[in-house]
Amino acid sequence: MKELKIGFLQQHNTADTVNNIERLCDGIRDLARRGAELIVLQELHNSLYFCQVENVDNFNLAEPIPGPSTDIYGQLAKELGVVLVTSLFERRTAGLYHNTAVVFEKDGSIAGRYRKMHIPDDPAYYEKFYFTPGDLGFKPIDTSVGRLGVLVCWDQWYPEAARLMALQGAEILIYPTAIGYESSDTPEEQQRQRMAWQTVMRGHAVANGLPVVAVNRVGHEPDPSQQTNGIQFWGTSFVCGPQGELHYEASTDEEESIIVSIDLQRAEQVRRWWPFLRDRRIENYGDITRRFID
Repeated sequence: MKELKIGFLQQHNTADTVNNIERLCDGIRDLARRGAELIVLQELHNSLYFCQVENVDNFNLAEPIPGPSTDIYGQLAKELGVVLVTSLFERRTAGLYHNTAVVFEKDGSIAGRYRKMHIPDDPAYYEKFYFTPGDLGFKPIDTSVGRLGVLVCWDQWYPEAARLMALQGAEILIYPTAIGYESSDTPEEQQRQRMAWQTVMRGHAVANGLPVVAVNRVGHEPDPSQQTNGIQFWGTSFVCGPQGELHYEASTDEEESIIVSIDLQRAEQVRRWWPFLRDRRIENYGDITRRFID
């Protein structure tokens, strides 16, 4: 058994970025004290989810990598001896920005980064205004606790992204996330969306024989433009195993600080039972790269 203790923080953010970061650091220290070896944070965890509006002033939230936030989280990873998965608004140069996950090794160094590839553009999720699609590809990040297939939020709907991570030896799929309810939808529709979100990622776990960790934010964030009623982030952060089995599911409306132990070697056994990678008909998949087949 290759046990890995995974910690995550499901947090409600405010406009006070300093306070958000302070609470995150306190939470990371607490998870490490309780034995977490790998700690995963939610998407764009330093600030409010600013993509509810298109406002050029929000680019002031972006920062270079390395930069102030990587200094903070890198020093913390080194102090605590943990592998840490963060999610930052990266300023590459003026007019070029990314939604970037940064993974820190136990010694505080940057083990690797992933730039979000799939960028949504929906009411209250105007991410195409802010983020250039990633150009680093779907490459797992090697760390002392395993090879991490880190993706970000909207990537979680795409089986191609999970598969490409799996085909390059990822041992676990990780999704920092910021997603919630649209207030005009009926309660029934809201629940369908939330369950679809979880179901598709559990499907990625099954199809690839890998555990999945998804960490979402929680709480209500108002729309600065007042064109909508804001976003009620639905939490429901979860960890599942390689057969999609739930190890833990967080609440829809409360902050949580959780440690879940998983057996990374279980994926080996599951893939022996269900050898999906063996039976793929790769010679017949060429059309998958086409936008649509007329």
